[in-house]
Amino acid sequence: MQRLSPEHYLDFDKFEHRAIFERIEYVWDAVKHISGYVQSITPGIHGEVSSQAIVDDNVTIGQGTLVEAGATIRGPSIIGNDCRIYTGAFIRENVIMGDGVLIGRNTEIKNSLLFDAVVVPHFNYVGDSILGWRAHLGAGAKIANVRIDGQPVRIDIDEKSYDTGMMKFGAVLGDEVEIGCNAVVNPGTLIGRRTIVYANASIHGYYPPHSIVKLHQNLDIVKRE
Repeated sequence: MQRLSPEHYLDFDKFEHRAIFERIEYVWDAVKHISGYVQSITPGIHGEVSSQAIVDDNVTIGQGTLVEAGATIRGPSIIGNDCRIYTGAFIRENVIMGDGVLIGRNTEIKNSLLFDAVVVPHFNYVGDSILGWRAHLGAGAKIANVRIDGQPVRIDIDEKSYDTGMMKFGAVLGDEVEIGCNAVVNPGTLIGRRTIVYANASIHGYYPPHSIVKLHQNLDIVKRE
């Protein structure tokens, strides 16, 4: 099914790490291969890292990248060129970032793949996920990766459920997806290219490309005594 393939969500033409998507059937299968892929890296610091940042030895950081004081990067991880890792950011092991990625204050990334120009700027969590080119999370938005009932994560699409085979899997955000502030993207979510999700929404399942996911709420205004 086309909607389960990597090409439905992501453009690989200029992405350095596109080999991770070779010979996979479902887009979420790439998450399973992140840890093996990063083991092959040649560590090296080629950008500017503050002496007050914590960076493990088995991390590679590209040219033009800035890692501010108070940031932590655990390895193995790959950070591309011209990225910005700001104060309080926590990059846990098995993270792959393309070029021009911005990780902001008090944001945590774990076992995830971020394409070029992704922006995850303020108080975000991204676990076991894939974020396509220029995907953006508003302040406080979270991508959850564990079901509350502790069961394996499943994908629900077209009235059919697919077992991902993973206990931890967050979401796939296609190229140029926008997630509003304080939204929650629940485990097992697939979002097509250029889709917008309203602030404070809680979503799960499949959302087609070029869509707007609206949150409707009722507000009562009463006289203050």
